[in-house]
Amino acid sequence: MRNTIDSVASETDDKPEITPQAELRHNPTSFLKLILLGFSIVGLPLIAALIYSAIRIDQLADQSRQTIYQATEITHGSSILIDEIIVMERSVQHAHILEDISLLEGYFQAHTNFEKTAIKLIEASPYLEQQLLLEKLQLLETTIFREILTSYNTPQNLRDLLNQFANLLILAQNFSTENYRIIGQKVNEMSEMALRTRTLVEWELLILIPFVILLALAFSVFIARPLRQLDEAIYNMGQGKLSSAVKITGPENLKYLGSRLDWMRRRLLKLEEQKIQFLRQVSHELKTPLSAIREGANLLAEGVTGDLNKKQQQIVDILQTSSIQLQKRIEDLLSFSALQADKVALIKQRTNLAHIITTVLKDQNLSIMSRKIKIDLTCPDLMLECDKQKIGIIIDNLLSNAIKFSPQGSCIKISAIQMDQTIQLDVIDNGSGIDITDEDKIFEPFYRGRSKPSSHIRGTGLGLSIAREYALAHGGNIELVKHGGQGAHFCLTLPIQDPEVQP
Repeated sequence: MRNTIDSVASETDDKPEITPQAELRHNPTSFLKLILLGFSIVGLPLIAALIYSAIRIDQLADQSRQTIYQATEITHGSSILIDEIIVMERSVQHAHILEDISLLEGYFQAHTNFEKTAIKLIEASPYLEQQLLLEKLQLLETTIFREILTSYNTPQNLRDLLNQFANLLILAQNFSTENYRIIGQKVNEMSEMALRTRTLVEWELLILIPFVILLALAFSVFIARPLRQLDEAIYNMGQGKLSSAVKITGPENLKYLGSRLDWMRRRLLKLEEQKIQFLRQVSHELKTPLSAIREGANLLAEGVTGDLNKKQQQIVDILQTSSIQLQKRIEDLLSFSALQADKVALIKQRTNLAHIITTVLKDQNLSIMSRKIKIDLTCPDLMLECDKQKIGIIIDNLLSNAIKFSPQGSCIKISAIQMDQTIQLDVIDNGSGIDITDEDKIFEPFYRGRSKPSSHIRGTGLGLSIAREYALAHGGNIELVKHGGQGAHFCLTLPIQDPEVQP
């Protein structure tokens, strides 16, 4: 025993095979980087779409602003041209009527403003049609100006020029009309451009939103997968399932954590093997002196060493009862060790369930009579293929618990029925029942509930665990049935035929 404990300590003190410095030095990728990468890839299409939409809207706004500015400038300039033509015509008309050359001063000033405005409009207008009209206006106005200079000393000749101002005014009005037409055309173009931009943004949203959702789901699955693997590995270790290796895929730091969990799994597996070996060795070592004690107690009870008085007989009875209980505890330990080592061998044969129950009741007859318990048995002749010894252990453990926790003079109900290809056996007592905090743990090895038997030594907590393992090995199960009445209700289900044998 000392050597076993020392070996456990030495195994526990061993260092893990993989050091974190060495693992992380070769694999620097982290879970945080994976999350940041996922957010970046998911957000990149949306950011690109927003930037593109902003650029398109900015271009539309610039073009609209430029078009509005040009239209305003040209409209204002065309109105100035018309006003200056009217002023020039009026000045020439006054000079002709009054035959006063000094009245042409207004004409020359209007001519100067007209030229400046026409040059400014030519520079501002990007449209060829308007530029041609402006050049034609300039040419006609320049012709009139030269003729006025020629007729400067003879105001009577100005009369012939008045008709040309009418043509000049018509050209200016045509320019204004053409300007309004171009403005309307540009407004329509901007409306179409705005509509195309809106349609493009809508299509981007229709395409990008499902794409981004799919990307988010894909990265969620990719990120959550190693976490699920870690959770499953921890759960399996908590349930004692240590046979499967822990494998974590994903970032290197999570892989490293998985390797540490696998190292812990191997250590627990070694400790579990050492524990089972220790229990097996101790159990076998206890059986030899126990056999001697039982043999000695039997010899004393048979009177080999002489007749016993009443008190001596009571002491011998206590020795026999206690040795039987101790033998049962040792057998439970040996059975548990065999279960943990996956060495459950079932020797199945065609058996009558009622005969197994009757045999168990005979073995428990002394305890039943001492507590004055009544057994209500309902079991027809039901045949099934099973390991008779293992099924007997299952029923014995269920009945022992029922007797242990049942009050004096109470009744234990045992009933068996057949349902299709399954036999259901119910064991119901009238004891204190199972505490609500123990309901999920009563089948765990070495677990003993809060309820304490009134006149029995507490067991090892292996009976129900062994019984359930034997039931599962037969393809059945044992469950605690929750009911509103008093006491505990256990239900054993067993297949009639061996589930491994094909019909």
